[in-house]
Amino acid sequence: MHLERAQFPGDFVWGTATAAYQIEGAVREDGRGPSIWDTFSHTPGKTRAGDTGDVACDHYRRYREDVALMKGLGVNAYRFSVAWPRVFPDGRTLNPRGLDFYDRLADALLEAGITPWATLYHWDLPQALQNQGGWASRGVVDAFVRYADAVTRRLGSRVRHWITLNEPWVFSFLGHATGQHAPGVRNVPRAVQVTHHALLAHGRAVPVIRGNVPGARVGITNNYMPVEPFSATPADQAAARRLDGVFNRWFTDPLFGRGYPEDTLRLFRLGLPGFLQGPLFPPRVLPGDLEAVAAPLDFLGVNFYTRFVARARRGGQPLGTEQVRPEGEYTAMGWEVVPHALRDLLLRLHRDYAPKALLITENGAAYPDVLEQNTVHDPARTRYFQLHLAACLEAIHAGVPLKGYFAWSLLDNFEWAEGYSKRFGLYYTDYPTQRRILKDSGRWWREFLRGGR
Repeated sequence: MHLERAQFPGDFVWGTATAAYQIEGAVREDGRGPSIWDTFSHTPGKTRAGDTGDVACDHYRRYREDVALMKGLGVNAYRFSVAWPRVFPDGRTLNPRGLDFYDRLADALLEAGITPWATLYHWDLPQALQNQGGWASRGVVDAFVRYADAVTRRLGSRVRHWITLNEPWVFSFLGHATGQHAPGVRNVPRAVQVTHHALLAHGRAVPVIRGNVPGARVGITNNYMPVEPFSATPADQAAARRLDGVFNRWFTDPLFGRGYPEDTLRLFRLGLPGFLQGPLFPPRVLPGDLEAVAAPLDFLGVNFYTRFVARARRGGQPLGTEQVRPEGEYTAMGWEVVPHALRDLLLRLHRDYAPKALLITENGAAYPDVLEQNTVHDPARTRYFQLHLAACLEAIHAGVPLKGYFAWSLLDNFEWAEGYSKRFGLYYTDYPTQRRILKDSGRWWREFLRGGR
């Protein structure tokens, strides 16, 4: 497949992305406090092989090396996250040394000609706040606003692109309903309340960020799971609609002033035999909350990896459905490779919500990489990127205001509950030595980005 950078708009953002707990390590350096992921990963049986982020990619010490790798690739942007427990180790007291690292990182990026894009929350809540109820407690909203205020005051002269939250669906439901992620809670009503506090924290932080950062561009990143019915039967159509409400509309409708979708509210209120034993009650929403949630966005971040094909099944999981796995290609995560679903998703978001701009803030694939003779041959990953970039190009040609693409990820890293067993990086991380080795897919990216200059 032949793609050229010049086929995309001249001001298109080309970046790569990471997250603090997945790469930084140095979990006790310079006053950092524990996060819920420190606690979770050190709990036996929670992560693959008992892996933790204690060292990860040692990015805290090797950030200059990693910035040089980005410059070598030719990206013009880097999406990273700030570790909340570095900045407020006990959830209340500001730790200036924790912000010093992000000062140094921002300066190094700018010196390399790379625009920093900062995510304020990528799942590493300070354990001290979790001990007070975490995202299930309304007090976390004020704590997040204080944190956002401190970070943007310190970095705002150099960092103008801000993402409040990364994938609230994941830390709400996988963290609080299924228990697969930190903090490992299994309580669906609590998860539903967490979703509201997360979106409210986002909305309350947006005007604070704008006030602190001249010319700020502020958005949020949702992970989107397009849901397609297995058949045209009313039962399968209804099953897909239910899942779409929980996966997608619940986290997008309120951002654009529509409040929570009524059919999903009704589902949470009444319950569903076989999964949600009602009544669960909708989240507690106070006067003014939904207006705050709908703070105007400069962009909507889209994380995309796969789709869900839904077939109705009485008593099935989740929400009276079962997932159908069509024949085709799957990644090492077991995720179907479906680039057309990305194109269709972008078209839908543009049609249904009309955001000012859309950015792909994560897209990538894990494959069973093998280091041989100081290289990794990963043609499947290269083709994955090519197919998804072609889908992006189709969306742009159809009028979607897609302004950028961040490849996940710069480095192989700690893949949450999967530990170090899954590799997404353009660079292979040899964890015992911390060597970074450019994969063939990284070489393709380098040549692609050089080609359009």
